[in-house]
Amino acid sequence: MEIEAPKTWNRVDGSVVSCTESVKVLNENWKEATVLLQEMYEDAVLLGCGKEAIKAEFHRLIEQLECDYVEKTQPEESKGKNGGR
Repeated sequence: MEIEAPKTWNRVDGSVVSCTESVKVLNENWKEATVLLQEMYEDAVLLGCGKEAIKAEFHRLIEQLECDYVEKTQPEESKGKNGGR
């Protein structure tokens, strides 16, 4: 089962991440996370956890992730291209 990555990766200001290498890394990370989470989910169910219970714990995990980095916006040099998009 493959869960598609988002069609676009967006910055906090709504602009699209367009750097080919950045998109490649984001898509590879998505695929790796999907495979790992699928394996964890199946293991949990095989070991006796309820499907909805483990999904709720995954949600809880995601909600508690933290990041000290500042969110990026569209680079200034890109704002003149394509009408600022």
